[in-house]
Amino acid sequence: MAVNHHELTKQQFGDQAQAYLTSQVHAQGADLVRLAEWLSENPAAAVLDLGCGAGHASFVAAGVVREVTAYDLSEKMLDVVRQAARDRQLSNISTVHGAAEQLPFADGAFDVVISRYSAHHWHDVALALREVKRVLKPGGKFILMDIASPGRPVLDIWLQTIEVLRDPSHVRNYSAAEWLQMTQQSGMTVDKLLTDRLTLEYSSWVERMKTPEVLRAAIRFLQQQTSEEVKQHFLIGEDGSFTSDTIMFQTQA
Repeated sequence: MAVNHHELTKQQFGDQAQAYLTSQVHAQGADLVRLAEWLSENPAAAVLDLGCGAGHASFVAAGVVREVTAYDLSEKMLDVVRQAARDRQLSNISTVHGAAEQLPFADGAFDVVISRYSAHHWHDVALALREVKRVLKPGGKFILMDIASPGRPVLDIWLQTIEVLRDPSHVRNYSAAEWLQMTQQSGMTVDKLLTDRLTLEYSSWVERMKTPEVLRAAIRFLQQQTSEEVKQHFLIGEDGSFTSDTIMFQTQA
């Protein structure tokens, strides 16, 4: 049976919701420390966590701002967020279900919109960014954290290929230049931008998405057969572990 992209994304992530809650890659990181610092500038803020996943960015935000709306395409992810928020006694988190490209919120509803490790699944990033701009108050902030494309074609095609082999709901990792262009076109201006590297341990990386064995074999084959330029950039290890580029930026609406 044919499914559209949103249905595919819900299928991919629904059954893996608990795995994302306990994933060390998602539960910790320098970007979450920076997120708390950036949000602490506006403790009275109403924050939207767009594509909240298992809620790690929401939990950090809830510790420093007035209220957080955790928003995701997967109802099962939102169930995990609600339970984890109760377990952590975070009473200022509410959950709403929906897609990034069609936000069910009024114009100017939020002081800050945040998004972490979600945008590479969005069906239409340009439309989603226009929606972000719409729901932000004048002068509001958008903070994004995601895996980034290195920008160079030989590195980019390798990254996108292994990503979609692992997870068919993957759309694209965008480069810093692409993000700057897309945010500018949506009417927002980037005023802070940081890049970093993230080490991904191979076995847990594929296990989180329950990647079928045949596709795991294809990923390993591509890792072993690729050029030295790719191997060195991504620091591909003997066990398949590798290091990706990440980006974190903040815009003014």
